[in-house]
Amino acid sequence: MGPERIRQDFPIFQRVINGHPLAYLDNAATTHKPRAVIAALSDFYAHHNANVHRGVHTLAEEATDRYEQARAKAARFLGAASPDEIVFTRGTTDGINLVARAWGRRLRPGDEIVLTELEHHSNIVPWQLAAAGSGARLRYIPLAADGTLDLDAAQRLIGPRTRLLAVTHTSNVLGTVTPLERLIGWAHAQGALVLVDAAQAMLRGRPDVTRLGCDFLACSAHKMFGPMGIGILYGRAALLEALEPVDGGGGMIAVVSEQSSTWRESPARFEAGTPDVAGAVGLSAAMDYVLSLDAAAIAAHEAALTARALAALGGLRGVRVFGPPAGTGRASVVSFAVAGIHPHDVAQVLDEQGVAVRAGHHCCQPLMRRLGETATVRASFAPYTLPEEIDRLAAGIRLAQQIFGHG
Repeated sequence: MGPERIRQDFPIFQRVINGHPLAYLDNAATTHKPRAVIAALSDFYAHHNANVHRGVHTLAEEATDRYEQARAKAARFLGAASPDEIVFTRGTTDGINLVARAWGRRLRPGDEIVLTELEHHSNIVPWQLAAAGSGARLRYIPLAADGTLDLDAAQRLIGPRTRLLAVTHTSNVLGTVTPLERLIGWAHAQGALVLVDAAQAMLRGRPDVTRLGCDFLACSAHKMFGPMGIGILYGRAALLEALEPVDGGGGMIAVVSEQSSTWRESPARFEAGTPDVAGAVGLSAAMDYVLSLDAAAIAAHEAALTARALAALGGLRGVRVFGPPAGTGRASVVSFAVAGIHPHDVAQVLDEQGVAVRAGHHCCQPLMRRLGETATVRASFAPYTLPEEIDRLAAGIRLAQQIFGHG
């Protein structure tokens, strides 16, 4: 199923932006939703809406069944051993914060958390907060000149004081895919746990947590055709069961007395309050849609798009492209800077041509400083991206250079 056929499943591509067909190249920020996901959300609210785990009436039982079926599907989707290893969250950021707040209570002065220079703020700030409250230290694996991780430095940094390695699967700026199996092996050899930020991984190279052997993994539905506001935290069952909850309220308790409470088993203890049941239903439909696609064909399509973009942008005078070269397994994310033109101005000109890109620091300010930039323009691709949209991107950049006198 090629991109033209896939686009037929997405109503958004009926849009015309500023007189031009929509060329949506901002998929690293969020992906669009197929009709199957939109229909699943609508059907839940129209025919099955009820709170879960609390009622015995028909609607409550239907809602509960759909919610827990989504959990079981998520476990299969990620290769988890059991649905009990799946916690529903508000997204990747929320999942990482949950681990930082719950597991982070175990940190002590002198402990070390190892991150990388590729990390999104969502995989930096929670650990800064955990370190500030515990006296632990943050250390960063640097980048090599080609935008990949310096693995010699990684081996030196992951040592006996390391308690956790928190690492992205795929950079949302450079498209760098990290060598997770090697990093996880080094961390486990030192007795450290590993958390994987998989926000950018769910449409390409979808991780199998059992094969990887990671201890925690967080991802978001909206990066894989699903709804915003729901995500998945995978945690090994023994680890989750040993953690105390971080939020209190209905749904996560076993017994409440006036002075103390006890908790339900994981994952319920981490899902206080009314959950996003419709979001879980939409996520379930999104996982079905992802699984309906030919993974090998999608990978080949996105690799071809990335190579086309790197060649087109690399051939433009005054354009600096960041990240590993084509053919190195990099993901379909291309960040660049245009000499003499602010990234926001480039993005504005592109938008006037119907081309949607992202401009800014991409929630990666430490990485921006490493690159010597305050911001970049980012184009990111998906299974529904057309090759000619890459050509429209390059033409829009040339237009921006002409408008701002740098052509």
